Parts: sequence; structure tokens; C-alpha cells
Amino acid sequence: MIPLRDANPTRRTPYVTIALILACFAIFAYELYLQASSGDRALEAFLNNYGVVPRDLSAVLAQRNLLSPPVASVVTSMFLHGGVLHLLGNMLYLWIFGNNIEDRLGRPAFLLFYLAGGYAAALAQVAIEPNSGQPLIGASGAIAATLGAYVVLYPGARILSLVFLGFFYQLIPVPALIVLGFWFVLQIIDGFTSLGAAASDASGVAFFAHIGGFVLGLAVGLLIRGVFRFRRRPQFGVG
Repeated sequence: MIPLRDANPTRRTPYVTIALILACFAIFAYELYLQASSGDRALEAFLNNYGVVPRDLSAVLAQRNLLSPPVASVVTSMFLHGGVLHLLGNMLYLWIFGNNIEDRLGRPAFLLFYLAGGYAAALAQVAIEPNSGQPLIGASGAIAATLGAYVVLYPGARILSLVFLGFFYQLIPVPALIVLGFWFVLQIIDGFTSLGAAASDASGVAFFAHIGGFVLGLAVGLLIRGVFRFRRRPQFGVG
């Protein structure tokens, strides 16, 4: 099931979402340039420098050194991608679901939420693999937070999805609760399956980063709904 677009209009232009997408494309273009001009080793060094290396982040967190390059690398890692499909898949999800969350939160709050989602995702993955030397890159953790908030705030929104039925496919409008709930269940299954896989069999996908980001998004979405309901609650005078 691949989401293509949603039937959930926004009231204002999602400038932050657009800026994040453009930044990811620009940095990926630089990655391609770096690889073409200086080779694979230069690209690998770039990703190691600006991606999140779990063992480095674990070390500085154990020392409570929050103002350090490994902590800052969580932000830079959100703009790095390992390939064209990785980039396009992430940007598709960000465009479909990010604009509505930006519209609901407001632009500055959405940016802070997005970055917080990236940190929650990185910390979740580092908690599972604290000694890993493989850098974590990609916007998927922050985007997962956006998905979590979306499924709480707009569970009934119709998502036009490409649904595969064996060798056939069909475009079907599916409620967000089903599309994103199905995605989250897959992350949980794949995440716990990956725990028992040998290093040589690992897919390289940071499933627990997706889970951590999504859970943060769920929490923020529930908080927003709770605040909204509280504000709309009728006020009664006491005689």
C-alpha cells in the first residue's frame, strides 16, 4: 500500500514543509556531486561526519555532554539520504502528511515538532543499538513523528493509495487510520524481526527510529486533541 495524496485541504501554504523538502533535495544533489567528484570514500566520510553514529552519541550522552557534535549530528542526519528511492519515498510522505500537521500546529511549532521527532527517532534507535558504528541518516524518523500526529488528528482523512493485489494494483481511497496503522504495524514487526537477524542479513533500515518518531507523534497528537477539547468544553458559572 503506497499513499499518493490525501483529500485533506490546508488553509495556508506549507512553507516549512516545502523548505524541508527543498533542503533534502539540495543536500542529496551535493552528495551526488561529492561522490562523482571525489569518490565513494569521500561520500562515506561525509555521511559519517554528519550522520548519527550510535556509539558516538551513546558516549556523549553517558557523559551528559549535550553540546557536542554527535548531538548536533541528529539534526544534520535528517537531511541526508542513502539513495534516490530513500529520498523520494521520504519526501512523498512528508509532502502528503506534513502540510496538514504544519497547518494545524503553525509554522514555528511544526519545525520544532519535526526536529523533536528526529531526536526521538535517533534516541530510540541508539537505545537498541548503542554500540553500532553505522551512521543513521534520513528524514524518516522525523517524518514518522508527522505520521503519528496525523493518524491521531485526522484518522478518517481519505488517502488515495496504490494497493497491490497480487499481480494487479488499484487506486483506492483508504482512511488514514488504516494506511498509517498498517505502516506502523509493519515497522514493529520488521523491527523486532531485525533484532534476531545476523549483521550480514540486516536491511540497514532503522526500524526503531521509525517507531520512536511515530510514538512521539502519537503523544503530541493526543496532547493537541486533549487541549482542543478542553478549550471547547462549556463553562458553567457557580451560583
